[in-house]
Amino acid sequence: MGNVTAVTEFVLVGFPNSYEVEIIFFVVFLLAYVVTVLGNALIIVLVYTDCHLHSPMYCFLSNLAFIDISVTSSVVPKMLANIMSEKKTISFAGCFSQSYFFFLLATTGFILFAITSYDWYVAICNPLRYPTIMTERVCSQLVLGAWMGGFIWILPSAVLKVRLPYCGPNVIDHYFCDSAPLLHLACTDVQLIELIDFVLSLFLLLSSLALTVVSYAWIISTVFQIPSAQGRQKTFATCASHFTAVSLGFGLSIFLYVRPSQMNSVHLNKILSVLSSLMTPLLNPFIFSLRNQQMKEAWKNALHNCLGMAKEARKP
Repeated sequence: MGNVTAVTEFVLVGFPNSYEVEIIFFVVFLLAYVVTVLGNALIIVLVYTDCHLHSPMYCFLSNLAFIDISVTSSVVPKMLANIMSEKKTISFAGCFSQSYFFFLLATTGFILFAITSYDWYVAICNPLRYPTIMTERVCSQLVLGAWMGGFIWILPSAVLKVRLPYCGPNVIDHYFCDSAPLLHLACTDVQLIELIDFVLSLFLLLSSLALTVVSYAWIISTVFQIPSAQGRQKTFATCASHFTAVSLGFGLSIFLYVRPSQMNSVHLNKILSVLSSLMTPLLNPFIFSLRNQQMKEAWKNALHNCLGMAKEARKP
């Protein structure tokens, strides 16, 4: 590899524009990143401090929040640094590390989406058996399985890509080291690796989506059998947050990655990647908080406790 690889760093084009417009991009992306990290971090803190949220479904939610923070952090800080820098480069090792961790986290997220859908199915369709089916041990095993599954799923393709010869050019027309733009800089035929990426993405996304759709079909069927309108409304409101997040995640990723060739519209891909890697993690805390009654109660309790502590601190 050392004898044939001449490229030691890559240039990330990002969003080339005038200085004034790039400053606007920097401020908008920085604010979005800060809100994303704070919002998802607060969800994690709430889940682990509020006793009413000590259940498997909120354990999965806290893992999804951690993935949102990590996915965004794998991309946005370098993008912000490049916006403010004239030399918009990233090292060879840094580029492949960024690409690997981005797709590892995204893959783990989709597996967790499917697991969470199954958790909702058990909770709503088999409520009496839920405590015996979804025990703390099973929850931990499912979370560990999701992370191990993501690691194993992404590793073969990543190893193949890093062993390719890259002898120039080294300009990536993207704001991070996405798979397709990076792959097309290799000085060899990449059709086989493109096919492997396509098959892996297709199987991962469609199998996760299929499990999610089947789970929600059973959930909807069960909800319509609830006699009281208030009970149906409460159950739908609880599920709506997860379903909204799932729809955003699957919709964008299927359009981006489940295609044999992903180089047809570079600018469209960049816009959709921003929505997938930044805007979706930004919206998820609001989706889970505003559409979930237990989360809203947890927020109220946390705010009440903070105000109480502030009043106590002001007393002489």
